[in-house]
Amino acid sequence: MALKEYRAKRNFSVSPEPSGAEPKKRKKGAPLFFCVQKHLASHLHYDLRLEHDGVLLSWAVPKGPSINPADKRLAMHVEDHPLEYGTFEGVIPDGYGAGIVMLWDEGTWEPLVDDVADALKRGDLKLRLNGVKLKGSWALIRTRGYGDSGGRSWLLLKHKDEWAGPVDIAAFAPLSIKSGGDFTDILAQESPDLWTSNRAAKSGAQTHMLKVVERAVAIAEENKAKAAPPARASKGRKAKR
Repeated sequence: MALKEYRAKRNFSVSPEPSGAEPKKRKKGAPLFFCVQKHLASHLHYDLRLEHDGVLLSWAVPKGPSINPADKRLAMHVEDHPLEYGTFEGVIPDGYGAGIVMLWDEGTWEPLVDDVADALKRGDLKLRLNGVKLKGSWALIRTRGYGDSGGRSWLLLKHKDEWAGPVDIAAFAPLSIKSGGDFTDILAQESPDLWTSNRAAKSGAQTHMLKVVERAVAIAEENKAKAAPPARASKGRKAKR
């Protein structure tokens, strides 16, 4: 079952995340969806998700994607996610992955291999992205490192093309493509989206959500302060009276 590991990590009687419908076959030739979600949980990271066989193949990229071909970004292969995850932006109130999710990029993707399943098995998936921020040719390459013995350690690489360049895209374009804001702005909405999935979370989840929000706001404000340019000292001296 494609979502077996995803479901095993979550308690759906507490966490209101979607359990995910069973994968359905799609029309041949229909465009494949992809997204990158900026996820402020226990640590800030970026989740790259590629639609395949009715689910979202997923990699957690700690430093975020880079459009500089010289960069090799660690991408940890994680459990497949339901398609419902793909356009979500808001708060996961409780359980595994609790925190704030920003829809950082989305679009369509095209495999540059004949057989995606075989490419995943071999650990060499070449693809083309057509998103708002990420475009052109890329590769996901499985590697050994970071004590990884389960084949989860991969590298996300940008190929040299017209969409590549020496730009830190995560810093250059840090905001949501859905709301246009940062984490603090998402939380500042009158009613930020929550995973509800047709079931109500237990009351304890709401209490936990408030703690998550408080922690996330503090981290977001701290990151915002670090990114702000230093205050300039006033030029000249005040005239003596």
